[in-house]
Amino acid sequence: MLQKASDKFRVFIKKRVNFGVCRSQTSMSRQSSKVEAIYELCKKTFTPSGSPPPSAEAVSKISSLLDAIHPADVGLKEENPDDDRGLGFFRDNLNRVSRWTQPITYLNLYEGDSFTVNGFMQMCIFCFPTSSVIPLHDHPGMTVFSKVLYGSLHVRAYDWVEPSQESKGSNYFPVRLAKLAVDKVVTAPCGTSVLYPKSGGNLHSFTAVTPCAVLDILTPPYREDLGRKCTYYRDYPYTAFSTEIKVEEEKEEEYAWLGETEPNIYMREGNYTGPTIQI
Repeated sequence: MLQKASDKFRVFIKKRVNFGVCRSQTSMSRQSSKVEAIYELCKKTFTPSGSPPPSAEAVSKISSLLDAIHPADVGLKEENPDDDRGLGFFRDNLNRVSRWTQPITYLNLYEGDSFTVNGFMQMCIFCFPTSSVIPLHDHPGMTVFSKVLYGSLHVRAYDWVEPSQESKGSNYFPVRLAKLAVDKVVTAPCGTSVLYPKSGGNLHSFTAVTPCAVLDILTPPYREDLGRKCTYYRDYPYTAFSTEIKVEEEKEEEYAWLGETEPNIYMREGNYTGPTIQI
């Protein structure tokens, strides 16, 4: 698993991520699997290079399948928002302080070998305890489908301002101007959100409002040698730096400067026990 993880997950590993087990149901049969149906449609639609990008019709079809996915379809049990910040059966062994510092759990459903024709996508699930965060990061040249399976998640996302506008901070670190695309709480049941290489909020952060889980499909997967490296950012107010682009004062909150940073993530690997994907 560690050798096949995406660049995003490799970053987690390098930051000394601790791994554990996610709360899940008994392994499910592949028969009539919604996961298998999504995989087959993605296989017909996506390419390892991401070119050409999926058509609007293809995006709509995949989104429709994802809209019908529920926690039980991927082997999960929905967490009770009042159930110890989403810790499930771990709650009896933890004191009150440690319950606020539980890791996000990562489940890998499918990740093809990025050096073969199978490397057209990655499908994974993130299980969040309340208040846990995946910091602001990008998806270069990628299309990403996200489906909140249960709970509530705050999504904050940006797209780069084009043409590129750059500046330097007081410590001479470079920052680049971005425009806010999404800033809302998404609560299940809900539709699938889609981000694109240059629109839809390609740079986003997730913060768990309640215990929640998100199913992600990334196409093509991260691959650093092809320019698809996962980079993390910190956002600064528009007024923090100078720029040739002037915006109306009442719209300044719609813009931010983004500077690269090292991620601070607490994450563990769980065992996916939902329907398997047969290649």
